[in-house]
Amino acid sequence: MKTRQKGRGVPDPHVPWNEVVPGLWMGGHHWTDAQGESHAAVVGNQFGLVISLFTRPGHGPGPGIDHVVAEIPDGPLSAEQIRTVQRLSRTAVQAVRDGRAVLVRCHSGYNRSGLVVAQALIESGEEAAAAIATIRQKRSPWALNNRIFEEYLTTGLGVAYLLADLDTLA
Repeated sequence: MKTRQKGRGVPDPHVPWNEVVPGLWMGGHHWTDAQGESHAAVVGNQFGLVISLFTRPGHGPGPGIDHVVAEIPDGPLSAEQIRTVQRLSRTAVQAVRDGRAVLVRCHSGYNRSGLVVAQALIESGEEAAAAIATIRQKRSPWALNNRIFEEYLTTGLGVAYLLADLDTLA
C-alpha cells in the first residue's frame, strides 16, 4: 500500500515535532534545520505513547514506550481506515487525560498525524475549523494540506465513514 503522496511542493518541517495542546504532540520522521540540513526525527523516551501512521526502522520509540502503529495512506481512506483514525484519536485523548505525553506522527508530520490530532481536538470539544486552525498555528501552515482530510474533518468522520462504506456496498 502506498502511504505517502509526493510532489505537493510542501517544505519540510523545521522541528521534529510540536506540542499542539498540552500533552498532545504532532510530528514526523524527518525535519530540516535552518541551514537546510535534513535530520531524522528519532523518538527515545520523550513520550509515554507514540502513535505512528508511517514507520521507518530506527526512528523509535525507545524500549518500554507504548507504540501503536496503524499505517494509513495520505489520500482517500476506506471506511475501515476512517474507523482506525477515530480509534487512534480516542486513544490519544484518553492518554493525555491520563497525564501521558502523546506523539502522533507520520512521514512529515503534516497530514495523517494532523487528521488524528485534529480529530482528537474535536473529540475534546473543539469545532473542526478551530481544530484545523490550531494545528496549522502550532505545527505549520502546511499542516493538513491534504484537502480530502480537511473535508473529512469538516464533514465529520462519522459521516465520512458512512459515505466511504457506501463504496463497499456497490
